[in-house]
Amino acid sequence: MALTHQQSKLVRDTIPALREHGEQITTTFYKNMLRDHPELNNYFNTVNQKNGRQPRALTSVILNFASNINHISELIPKFERMCNKHCSLGIQPEHYEIVGKYLLRAFGEVLGPAMTPAVFAAWEKAYWVLAKMLIGREAQLYKDFERWSSWRSFKIDRVVPEADDIYSFYLVPQDGKKLPRFFPGQYVSLRIHGPEGYMQARQYSLSEAWRADYYRISVKRDEGARYANSVSKSYFHPGLVSNMLIDHMAAGAVVELSHPAGDFFLDVNNTSNMPIVLISAGVGATPMVAIANTVTKTQPGRPVSWIHGSRRSVPFEAHVAQLRRDNPAFRTSVFKTHPAAGDAVGVTHDYSCRVDLARVAPKEDLHLHNSGAEYYVCGPEQFMMDISDYLKAKGVGAARVKFELFSTGDLAFKHP
Repeated sequence: MALTHQQSKLVRDTIPALREHGEQITTTFYKNMLRDHPELNNYFNTVNQKNGRQPRALTSVILNFASNINHISELIPKFERMCNKHCSLGIQPEHYEIVGKYLLRAFGEVLGPAMTPAVFAAWEKAYWVLAKMLIGREAQLYKDFERWSSWRSFKIDRVVPEADDIYSFYLVPQDGKKLPRFFPGQYVSLRIHGPEGYMQARQYSLSEAWRADYYRISVKRDEGARYANSVSKSYFHPGLVSNMLIDHMAAGAVVELSHPAGDFFLDVNNTSNMPIVLISAGVGATPMVAIANTVTKTQPGRPVSWIHGSRRSVPFEAHVAQLRRDNPAFRTSVFKTHPAAGDAVGVTHDYSCRVDLARVAPKEDLHLHNSGAEYYVCGPEQFMMDISDYLKAKGVGAARVKFELFSTGDLAFKHP
């Protein structure tokens, strides 16, 4: 049931208080909920709980929802990313009961007298309108997952260095069953035991075209955590799971994966022959190599241009060079900010600077002349914002640009 006009107004009227006290509300919410339901630590990134990113992210979601309370149906596409992540973590309808209870309680605890019975009732109704939207969409996603709707054990078959700080893990299902197809660009959640005894899951892009016998992810080391003096100190750094994989998970180790998910992908069911432009930086190369491998195999004549920025070494460098030799329609433009002593422009890379789209060929590499070209962007948030601004200035519409976000809690990346 939709909110009444008065209920919508009451929700909107709390926006100033949410802007002022929102992070206190969400911090209180998580503290109380996880105190009473410690088992839920298995679903949450405990690092982001410690460093405050998770409460800040939830505050952003709540404010976005309250600001658009009169246009809830328009929020559905923006919540697609959230629903995919929920399903990759195994979130179920019963979890919404717990979250609603503690979130509304935190509203009351922080806002005090301002949380009148009428305001409480309005927010309770608003919460369940949103929750039912998410539950409904997640039910559809779980149905698409078919029999693999929980965690599945995989053995690490081998670990291959791809760059100075990036390693590929080849993961084979222990049950020996054929792996389901996925769209290139999607991710899996991988979970292992964290140092405090809870399971910790992180999302990693699948870095290979679909195969029935294994999945591949490519993981970047977090140097900040690598040089911590102890596990307890590194625990507070976002690189916890990635570094544990690299440092402690060799061939033969077992991890758990969820079904592939994510709303950043190339739709292989669309047989368009329009050009594809891949723009990445650092470990943002991981979903791009899956897209490149898929297109060069299934549509070898389709134009693909990959523009990538690295500090020193380029992930998948030899493999990408081979793709370029084997596929005349595949082009690359490589930027390096800190080339090694033996590197040479025109040999190991094309430009010795940060990614600057103004330097690449506007027609052959960016396909700005083609109104059907598709753009896939992955990298640090500021990098993606800069790319977004450039493409917008060149007349590329938002519908043709897709972004992969690794940050916590963003509803959608806004291409202006």
